[in-house]
Amino acid sequence: MIRFLLAFTLALSPMANLAAFASEPADSVHAGDAGKKENKADFIIHHIVDGDQIDFEPFGTITLPKWEPVQIGGFSLDLSPTKHSVFLAFNSLLILIVVLLAASTYRKNRSGAFVPNGIQNLIEIMTEFIRDDVARPMIGEKKYRKFLPYLLTAFTFTLVSNYMGLLPYGSSITGNINVTAALALTTFLVVHLFSGKAYWKHIFLPHVPIGLYPIMIPVEILGIFTKPFALAVRLFANMTGGHLVILTFIGLIFILESYFVAVLSVPLALFIYLLEILVCLIQAYVFTLLSGVFIGMAIEEEHH
Repeated sequence: MIRFLLAFTLALSPMANLAAFASEPADSVHAGDAGKKENKADFIIHHIVDGDQIDFEPFGTITLPKWEPVQIGGFSLDLSPTKHSVFLAFNSLLILIVVLLAASTYRKNRSGAFVPNGIQNLIEIMTEFIRDDVARPMIGEKKYRKFLPYLLTAFTFTLVSNYMGLLPYGSSITGNINVTAALALTTFLVVHLFSGKAYWKHIFLPHVPIGLYPIMIPVEILGIFTKPFALAVRLFANMTGGHLVILTFIGLIFILESYFVAVLSVPLALFIYLLEILVCLIQAYVFTLLSGVFIGMAIEEEHH
């Protein structure tokens, strides 16, 4: 059921579309130069936001098809593929293939003296890491196995999606608030579908004097929604910010039209890029860790 929730919310997450802005004609030479520099800076936003094109410069550009919107009552639902939705499907397929290959090899070679090799080592390291450092300490020895598949799936998907944005011609879908919101919504559903009585009692019957109930109960209810909001915004902001800084440093070379700028901007961009390699791992871990914390708080039994 938990795996179904993850797949369902990711499948239904709408991809943001980039609005097209028409540029006004220049009235003077200075206005023309400003518009020219503005156009040069547009590539920064173009590489961060979603759209209907996948760039493979200098080899060309793939324009994704535009489908007719689906009418549901008075609402119009656009299901046309976008750059981020394509990479969402690609990342999911990549993870599925790698995990199935590792599992298939393990089943074929399973024996008392079996020693994992290749990709199996990586899968086992990730599994043991999430099990021993996230699921078991945050959820508890008795119930962690039930939520381990979800935490592993969330960590793997977030990690692959983060690193995909650092590869040539790749795109970081975790820089799209719709994707991170879908991930946070999945955690929200898992938390509240499997929560215990102690969790709801803590919200509607907090351990404070009755006179403070009108203050504490609304605060606790607000906390229900601020937790997934923080999950979504934290991942989105960190991934978007890193890519924005890298592209800005590189873009300064073309905006200022000076080779001398590259002497400083390229090393700075390289430094941020190397830092992003670490940030991608940390953000996947933080998202999974906080999800484990929220689940552990929700299923915790009342202490007498």
